[in-house]
Amino acid sequence: MAEITVLGQTQFEAARFGAGTTDESGALIAEAALVIGARRHLDAARVPADRALALGPLMPALDAVALLVEKDPDARIVVLASGDPGFFGIVRVLAKRFGADALDVRPGISSIARAFARLGVPWDDAVAVSAHGRDPRRAFNICRSQPKVAVLTSPGAGPAQIGAALAAMPGLRRRLVVATDLGGPGEGIVELTPAEAAARDWPAVNVVLSLADDAPPVAQAMRAVAGYEGPPEGGWALPEEAFAHRDAMLTKAEVRAFALARLGPRLGELVWDVGAGSGSVAVECARLGAATVAVERDADGVERIRANAAAHGVAHAVAVVHGKAPQALAELPDPDAVFVGGGGADLAGLVALAAARARRTVVVTLAALDRVPEARRALLDAGLAVEGVQLQANRLAPLPGEVTRLAATNPVFVLWGTRPAAPTVSQGVQT
Repeated sequence: MAEITVLGQTQFEAARFGAGTTDESGALIAEAALVIGARRHLDAARVPADRALALGPLMPALDAVALLVEKDPDARIVVLASGDPGFFGIVRVLAKRFGADALDVRPGISSIARAFARLGVPWDDAVAVSAHGRDPRRAFNICRSQPKVAVLTSPGAGPAQIGAALAAMPGLRRRLVVATDLGGPGEGIVELTPAEAAARDWPAVNVVLSLADDAPPVAQAMRAVAGYEGPPEGGWALPEEAFAHRDAMLTKAEVRAFALARLGPRLGELVWDVGAGSGSVAVECARLGAATVAVERDADGVERIRANAAAHGVAHAVAVVHGKAPQALAELPDPDAVFVGGGGADLAGLVALAAARARRTVVVTLAALDRVPEARRALLDAGLAVEGVQLQANRLAPLPGEVTRLAATNPVFVLWGTRPAAPTVSQGVQT
């Protein structure tokens, strides 16, 4: 049976310094009927042209392997890969196509491990995301929402694009570390602001670290789970007392719970909270992993939102815009979901704008019955599937004599519009 040996970059990169490959990897390459890899890897390992296949599109390379195996079941194939080929790498597609039993995987050191090693800091608290062959918005939004992120980049989702995406979020303070040609003769480590990264041209081979200014590079608490730990302890739909607010002007917990269920905030997405007030919805979405923008017209409300975000440990994920919608929304990145809390005479226009730009859903809460038809019509006109409900909660409240009554909260209308799901983007791999 043919054997496919996958060599991580550490296994053959010595050739980049003129020292040749290690004896073992050199022998494997010398005996291989076919060696597959990126052109830079084939050159680094000094693979003869008659046995080398430079990777372009992945499927033709896999077809070439299948054809060779069919002709010669005992053929040896070697695949050269960046870093650790089992980490967002080519092992996945090879195992699916040829079976895990056909693979002899010899991993190298991942570029993410190398990058953090150069900084001298641990990375078990970092979120690792690949933008290679994927929609880059997910990587951008994770950099916007998480304090410590490593991005495996690709054309169209490199340091310049990541920098531009971060610079577009008002008030988010990040520093980027761009590591280029790690382990090679042209290795470089550059630390700069997102705006500076957006203004430069970069080598094709790089990894980007996004670090929040307010988060220490070395976490104080020892972790048991690497990367993103999921929703925080204490659940969601926090009580009103968990937020600073003015005159009880915030979305009540019961309504917020329903709104969060319809917004569906998650890691890798961006949510707008328009007319944010206390910012309770933006803060809750950030606690659930989403990047958020809270738009508020009152200056005291802006400070209140920032204080609430800091109190709940998500100041790094909540961008606050001081301005009036819809004008304040013009320069913001397109959201996945939008929450509109209330609204005045321009409600229909605001909902229409939100519906035009939201990729997935818009949720509107209203106290006034008269506003419901115009908000619903705006969602329908945008081509969204619209549903609605009127919510009223009756809370247990004490009475004298150690008895309990039901205390009614004000009824609220919740409308939501959902866009039909777009086709998914095919996944790529690092090579």
